Amino acid sequence: MKLSEQLAPGHGPSAWGLNSPALEKPLMLKLKSAEVAALQCYLERSALREIHLLPTDNKDKKKFIFELNGKKWMKLPEELQYMTYLKEWHIHGTRIPEIPTYIEAFVDLQVLDVPKNGLTRLPTEIGKLINLRGLNVNYNKLLSIPPELGECENLERLEMTANRNLAELPFELSNLKKLTHLDVAENQFAGIPVCVLRMESLKCLDISNNRLKDLPEDIDRLESLEMLFLHKNNVRYVPMTVTNLIHLKMLVISADELYSIPSQLIDNPNIKLIRLYDNPINTDNEDMNKIDAEAQDERDKEFMKTYIETLQDRGENDEC
Repeated sequence: MKLSEQLAPGHGPSAWGLNSPALEKPLMLKLKSAEVAALQCYLERSALREIHLLPTDNKDKKKFIFELNGKKWMKLPEELQYMTYLKEWHIHGTRIPEIPTYIEAFVDLQVLDVPKNGLTRLPTEIGKLINLRGLNVNYNKLLSIPPELGECENLERLEMTANRNLAELPFELSNLKKLTHLDVAENQFAGIPVCVLRMESLKCLDISNNRLKDLPEDIDRLESLEMLFLHKNNVRYVPMTVTNLIHLKMLVISADELYSIPSQLIDNPNIKLIRLYDNPINTDNEDMNKIDAEAQDERDKEFMKTYIETLQDRGENDEC
């Protein structure tokens, strides 16, 4: 039973590139309106993917999951502090401003899923959650992340999309050696945080829609990286060291400011390089009309095939 109306533990959720010194105007992938809508559904975060870790065939899972929904909730029920056996919290769309310090007693907690609640801070006690595997604080009002989060060394998935004024991460998050998915899109990051470059298991990094202009030369420290989302930034060039990311499968980047990208990325058949433009381009433009229609259609189909396969992969496993 969901806790949107009454108190009870519930069942929770849980290309084309540029490489020559003298650059011609790059070509933009043309998509049909339906394809654009599908792409924006992901790129604009129109739907959140809920974290859920308990096995679906676990008959007793309901008693380990707590769920709270709805704007009428301005504080957590007092009874919650005694339910320390819980493994998952799913608290969505309330007006609760902070997570209570008594959360430190929930040492068995594996999922803390608290998007869209207006949270202004995370308690330092969060570092006591040694079994935490998934943390979702998307669409809140966090200004900073406590260094103690780095003590949650079993964390695998961390989502912090759209906290708007979040601009840095503490170095202590370098200790998150098991983290495979990091989403810090729609914030104020001017660069990839140093701690991120030390997350050796990271497979998916989404730092789109921030204030990036450059990528660090040592980005190849992310040896396990498979997906890198950089669109809606002002990245001007992609360093050669990106080609050292031998597991990289997809790179999405905005091309309005982009002037240089390694040819190895373009020529590598194992990497899907997607360059987007933030500003619409008239499809009647002369340069666009020079593109062979049949070849362009093949590109469209290849793009959407890759895009759909990627979303399926993201839905079927927790790596990205």
